[in-house]
Amino acid sequence: MNGGSAVGMRGILFYRKGSRMQSRGIEYLASLTHSFQEKKIAVVGDLMLDAYTWGKVNRISPEAPVPIVQVTRRSRCLGGAANVMRNIVSLGASAAAFGVIGEDGNGEILRGLLEKTGIDYSGVIVDRDRPTTFKERIIAGSQQLLRLDDELQTQVESRIREQLLDRFEKYLKKNRPDAVILEDYAKGLFSRDSAQRIIDLCNRNGIMVSLDPNPRNPMRLQGLTLMKPNRAEAYSLAAVPPPLGEWTMEGLQEVAQAIRRDWHVKYLLVSLAEHGMALFLEDGGCKVIPTRAREVFDVSGAGDTVIAASTLVLCVKDDPVSSAEIANYAAGIVVGKLGTATVTVEELLEYMKL
Repeated sequence: MNGGSAVGMRGILFYRKGSRMQSRGIEYLASLTHSFQEKKIAVVGDLMLDAYTWGKVNRISPEAPVPIVQVTRRSRCLGGAANVMRNIVSLGASAAAFGVIGEDGNGEILRGLLEKTGIDYSGVIVDRDRPTTFKERIIAGSQQLLRLDDELQTQVESRIREQLLDRFEKYLKKNRPDAVILEDYAKGLFSRDSAQRIIDLCNRNGIMVSLDPNPRNPMRLQGLTLMKPNRAEAYSLAAVPPPLGEWTMEGLQEVAQAIRRDWHVKYLLVSLAEHGMALFLEDGGCKVIPTRAREVFDVSGAGDTVIAASTLVLCVKDDPVSSAEIANYAAGIVVGKLGTATVTVEELLEYMKL
């Protein structure tokens, strides 16, 4: 243990000396956010259009035992990998989009939202054989009643992938981003080969790569700086059956070891829902960061906020603990909002003071 000591309960290791696990003060964390506006991040992933239909329920339908929603408003926003980009821009940095949309109305709306948000969408490929991934949520009050998905989950054709990789390589040579995020929603964009080619290209150019993985597409990639699954995803990625009863930190550490062995990732950040986050390093160090959420209305998109914020901090300084702590604060803000939400630096600074 490098001469360090562990303090915790139920197997949770809170601190380990010698593995860069020291927590920083709020002023230091705030200072890191001031450099966000200088950073540029490219996001490669499954682009989605999120739609929300808001309304009120006053009665049950006479046609079937379902509520009647009296619509009060509708909204559309960037979803999936596009929501990661939206979070990056909201935090003051620049973002570039790489992904696939369909030749349809939803694709036009999505592209328009990217432009309106100030995101470079020159890396977005139009595929005539696929629809734009579209998710609509019906919400009454603060309760989600229904979600409608319109998507195709089959693999993107190799010719489309090659077009995307070609545009990405040209972008990298011309713009040199500070980081690249791979956002995998298992909608068919990534194969192991295409994802690894992106990582290898970034590694050769000294650019860090973060991954938000999906267990339905266990690619076992090499050369990642940061990987951010939630607890259930981590168990699945490690091919370890989840515990039948209460989970323990010892069990999660075994899962982390299996993931690091197969994926060779520098920093592994596991979301633990109401328990916060667990950060694992290459040397075996581990830190659990308690949740910062005060109210929870909607968890959709919280993972997008975490990968955006944590990657941005690592772009500023190679400080994984501060990266996880700031991401934890950011997640605490967005889960208190309804819909696919984002957080600003101003909100983050105010939230950290409370």
